[in-house]
Amino acid sequence: MGLNVTSMWESLINGRSGVERITLFDPELFETKIAAEVKGFNAADYLDHKKARHMDRYAHFAVVASLEAVEQARLSFDDAEEIGVIIGSGIGGLGTLSAQFGVLAERGPRKVSPFLIPMMITDAASGQVSILLGAKGVNFCATSACSSGADAIGEACEIIKRGDAQVMLAGGAEAAITPIGIAAFNAAGALSTRNDEPQKASRPFDVQRDGFVMGEGGAVLVLESLSHARVRGASILAEVLSYGATSDAYHITQPAAGGEGGAKAMQIALKKAGIRPDETDYINAHGTSTPLNDKSETMAIKTVFGQHAYRIPISSTKSMMGHLIGAAGAIEAIICVLVIQHGVIPPTINLTNPDPECDLDYVPHVSRQQKVTAALSNSFGFGGHNSVLILREYSEGG
Repeated sequence: MGLNVTSMWESLINGRSGVERITLFDPELFETKIAAEVKGFNAADYLDHKKARHMDRYAHFAVVASLEAVEQARLSFDDAEEIGVIIGSGIGGLGTLSAQFGVLAERGPRKVSPFLIPMMITDAASGQVSILLGAKGVNFCATSACSSGADAIGEACEIIKRGDAQVMLAGGAEAAITPIGIAAFNAAGALSTRNDEPQKASRPFDVQRDGFVMGEGGAVLVLESLSHARVRGASILAEVLSYGATSDAYHITQPAAGGEGGAKAMQIALKKAGIRPDETDYINAHGTSTPLNDKSETMAIKTVFGQHAYRIPISSTKSMMGHLIGAAGAIEAIICVLVIQHGVIPPTINLTNPDPECDLDYVPHVSRQQKVTAALSNSFGFGGHNSVLILREYSEGG
């Protein structure tokens, strides 16, 4: 989809899919042979070669996204103790772990890399970002499957609100397009097997959807208190109004019937934001393209918004970029910021035959020009996690 925010946004609003046959390994023997890989990325273009060698691909994504965010925000680290980092990841350094299992099997325990642990653990990305930038405040990883990125942003906001930091770098990163990653999700029956039509494989809310497409990447936001942003003359892109989170307490992979957990998370976020349901202008759906998720999310939206649900434009950008697991909520929060900034709503591509039970306005096929003041982003994860962010256009004194 692109190697920076600008190119990613251009791909989205033009409805371009990033799904192709897997090139990171030979997928011939696998049930799923397609994914949404980050193409043309070389960590050495951004990082010292030695440092890059000692990071997993998922950490590369997190670090490079953080560098882009800091540069765009023109953030200095003079008050490093007031700057924290939370990078969410559902899986962490799966590529490194897989490779070292091979080393163990083929060459024995003495040949396993001493860098295995600090490269594979899910908090490696947040640690590396902190070290590279010199951020000395709160630092940890949020791991809640597909809600990780959204939870990282939500918890970072809460940290700022309670005064434990003035600035937080928050987001998510994932790089699970590996043999064991694809094989495992295939075994769980979660992935699309539409190998003959890669760019049509992710089709949220379509009656012919057959699973999600694995994506990869990283996304980071610079979050800060309003007072801090004003003092340093920051260019404020949007305001994070609220964060709501619940658990289905139902099943380790399936959403609760009727989407009750997701509905409750949306209701919590709306109440905390102090806005009415009919003041929501756009929803970035979790929209995974799995039979159960899309149906239950549609039901949840109807529960929360009633008849207004039919008037809200909703899109699943996973139809183009696949499912980034722990990074999904973070990149979708950035997409909401861009929607607010540009007044353009990305489409849900491949929505050719809408599921009768998914009958809302999913902005099919082409992007739509529309003023958006308040946007809601849904993230729901294995384990029953439900996380919702609400972002709003910033207005001085508003």
